[in-house]
Amino acid sequence: MILVTGGTGLVGSHLLYLLAASGSNLRATHRKSSDLSRVKKVFGYYTDKQTAHKLFNTIEWIRADITNIPALTIAFEDCKYVYHCAAMIAFEPKKYELLKKANTQATANIVNLALVHGIKKLCYVSSIATLSNPENGNSISEVTDFNQEAANNVYSLTKYAAEMEVWRAAQEGLDTIIVNPGVILGAGSWHTGSGTIFKLASKGMSYFTGGNVALVDVKDVVLAMQKLMNSNLKNEQYILVAATVSYKEFTKKLALAFDKKPPKKEIAKWKLLLVCNIDALLSSVFGTKRKLLKANVKSLYTVSNYDTQKIKNALAFRFTPISQTITRVANQYTCEH
Repeated sequence: MILVTGGTGLVGSHLLYLLAASGSNLRATHRKSSDLSRVKKVFGYYTDKQTAHKLFNTIEWIRADITNIPALTIAFEDCKYVYHCAAMIAFEPKKYELLKKANTQATANIVNLALVHGIKKLCYVSSIATLSNPENGNSISEVTDFNQEAANNVYSLTKYAAEMEVWRAAQEGLDTIIVNPGVILGAGSWHTGSGTIFKLASKGMSYFTGGNVALVDVKDVVLAMQKLMNSNLKNEQYILVAATVSYKEFTKKLALAFDKKPPKKEIAKWKLLLVCNIDALLSSVFGTKRKLLKANVKSLYTVSNYDTQKIKNALAFRFTPISQTITRVANQYTCEH
């Protein structure tokens, strides 16, 4: 039995299809508020409606918040392999305690239960947010140290702490794999994560920013996870990035995929920081939700490069070209809207 946490998320739903199509005996967790129909929709991207329905029905669903140990204990019964995909993504400093609970403490729960139940292997979905730019200007790799003294955002701090829980489990005898994907592009979740990028691009964009972005296809992420779990590799970490492109190039590719005019002007960083400060003031006075954070502005102007040779060497892995991914996902968005 294979357990997948966060089964209704972007990575979880695409992973469940890959595993179900391979004939795996599956169990997945979901929260009370989760929409299981989103998973059915994702299955429909890969195959006909009847087959998608049949594969979806092979999954045993367990309603369990990953911070709820009793519910998780039930989910772990008779399982041998675990893919931990559940996480909370947020960058507001005031959400640090929620992030710590959902990312760090929940991962500690997962690894503790994995140790108790004799799980053979655990795959944890982390993020490149836990990898710092090296001071010597070299590309970021799996051996690049995390700079805890840098101005890290609350999300990266909690995901890094979660990785430490996984490494602790490895020291206690659990076989583990950690993957660090870049920004994951895929269809199925249009109102969260990278899905909002396609939603915005479909309406047209006027500006681009000065940094770059590391991108990867969700299909590549889940395929790499499956291959790593099926291999003899253990207690290793792998960066999953297909390409790192400038925001100018990224917005151009998005615009062309939606038959829109590419943005031609770069917006100055100080202007976004000004908007950020105004947004913070309005949020403080009126209690409105923050729309732009300094952490987001910083990332839009950061230039980073990633070394993905380790995953390529380990599995002879080849990433899907980003242009191909953008075209496919944009076409799927257009078909649904």
